[in-house]
Amino acid sequence: MTDMARSPRTPHKGILPPAWKQDFGPEAPRGRGIGDGIRNWWAGLTRPAQWAVGVPIILVLAIIPLYPPPLLDTPGTSFGGVMAQFAMYALIAIGLNVVVGQAGLLDLGYVGFYAVGAYTVGLLTSPNSPWNQTGGWLSPKWAWLLCVPIAILATAISGLILGTPTLRLRGDYLAIVTLGFGEIVRLLADNLPDITNGSLGLSRIQYPKLGESDSHAGGYFSSGNLGDKHTWNPLDHANSGTWWFWLGMVLVIIVLMFVGNLERSRVGRAWVAIREDEDAAEIMGVPTFKFKLWAFTIGAAIGGLSGALYAGQVQFINPQGFNVINSMLFLCAVVLGGQGNKLGVIVGAFLIVYLPNRFMSVNVGGQSLGDYKYLFFGLTLVVLMIFRPQGLFPARQKLLAYGRQVYRAVRRPAAAQATGAGQ
Repeated sequence: MTDMARSPRTPHKGILPPAWKQDFGPEAPRGRGIGDGIRNWWAGLTRPAQWAVGVPIILVLAIIPLYPPPLLDTPGTSFGGVMAQFAMYALIAIGLNVVVGQAGLLDLGYVGFYAVGAYTVGLLTSPNSPWNQTGGWLSPKWAWLLCVPIAILATAISGLILGTPTLRLRGDYLAIVTLGFGEIVRLLADNLPDITNGSLGLSRIQYPKLGESDSHAGGYFSSGNLGDKHTWNPLDHANSGTWWFWLGMVLVIIVLMFVGNLERSRVGRAWVAIREDEDAAEIMGVPTFKFKLWAFTIGAAIGGLSGALYAGQVQFINPQGFNVINSMLFLCAVVLGGQGNKLGVIVGAFLIVYLPNRFMSVNVGGQSLGDYKYLFFGLTLVVLMIFRPQGLFPARQKLLAYGRQVYRAVRRPAAAQATGAGQ
């Protein structure tokens, strides 16, 4: 039996519809690039084998900031600090991917949730804030750690409040509303000087006070910790950026496990159904508004976590750090890596953070190439949308994959029967 005879779709003028090959292609695995090859190889491993491969890779990633390879190092800026920024962007990309990549909700104001998380920590721990609680019910030693769950809760509530009246909108309308939310948060921070200290910002924000000693007066996470390059002790060798990178890695792994479990549950399947066709999902009985609100709230909470990480790391925030340009960079990381693919968006976050810092020391005509990062990212996105609109590492269409498996299971007995009849 030929493929055309097996096809449930009729060819038009002898030409099969393009979607035929996507839905009912040959059984042999058809890689679509390096990303699919790695993903197929990873999916073929057993769970113990995945841990056996994944743990050494994580350890190597943790050691790289201590001894950065010459080709990977970033002259002119601390490589540990760059990796810390990458971990923070990776968290943002994973959270935004839940909203944009999984549920298909175009959010252009994600920086607003990021700002809510950062300002929650700043308002509770900065001496410039009238709501500073350090020394009160917040111990200076544990202030940042205790503020992190508060920041996550505050951003989740803000996502719930914003999403409840707006998630019935779709497409461009939702994008405009979320864009307005991001700008409203920034303008409130800028125009409420009695609370947020206005454009002057909040300084001396608390951070984890770990490892305080005579040699590390502010602890390992203090910006004054430059690391001792002459010792083999990794705890003393690491500078503050490396310590923040390690903390960010732990948070990224926890969030990845949480989001991964959601994706494999009925919640994740509902998100994919909504993303592919919201009307069809609603007709089939999926409560679309409920699951969109889930995605919006979870994405907001992860954004708040990354904002709390940012506030503790830089120990200073002001409204200029939460403008719409940063929101576009966050979205760029997701689009560049591949919407709906967690590891893809992490790669996108790495490219967004690493490349400008890597080329910052390269001067052409007296101008640093790092200053042209927005131009390069814009050109890259244009080229990517033309030749690979699904991103560098596109998400596997799981519903279609399940459909193919069912089709093949049904097709094999029919094919075997036809072959036997032919004999």
